[in-house]
Amino acid sequence: MDSSGMLRALLLVAVLCVTCRGQSSQEVSEEDSGLGRAGPAADRDLVAALQALLRGRSRDPSEEKRGSIALCGVGDRCAMKFGPRIGKLCDCGRGANCNSYLLRCI
Repeated sequence: MDSSGMLRALLLVAVLCVTCRGQSSQEVSEEDSGLGRAGPAADRDLVAALQALLRGRSRDPSEEKRGSIALCGVGDRCAMKFGPRIGKLCDCGRGANCNSYLLRCI
């Protein structure tokens, strides 16, 4: 490409930039911004939904799971290998840990 072709291309890009810049709108409607007020009834509904959600999450899900897993004795199998993952069979008693290599309580 010769220098006059590059100059024409550069001039064309400059003209396009100048004309496109003037067409963009600076106004943002209330619907587009999401800042519009829905009213007090919608606010009350939102507060009620959030309170119901917080009441439902008051119980700790780990406590529910822990209650359903049986206790193992020392030397018992406490886990099972499923490919790259290890599944938990039971919890070791107090003072014992589940060895991830042997998969037994030690």
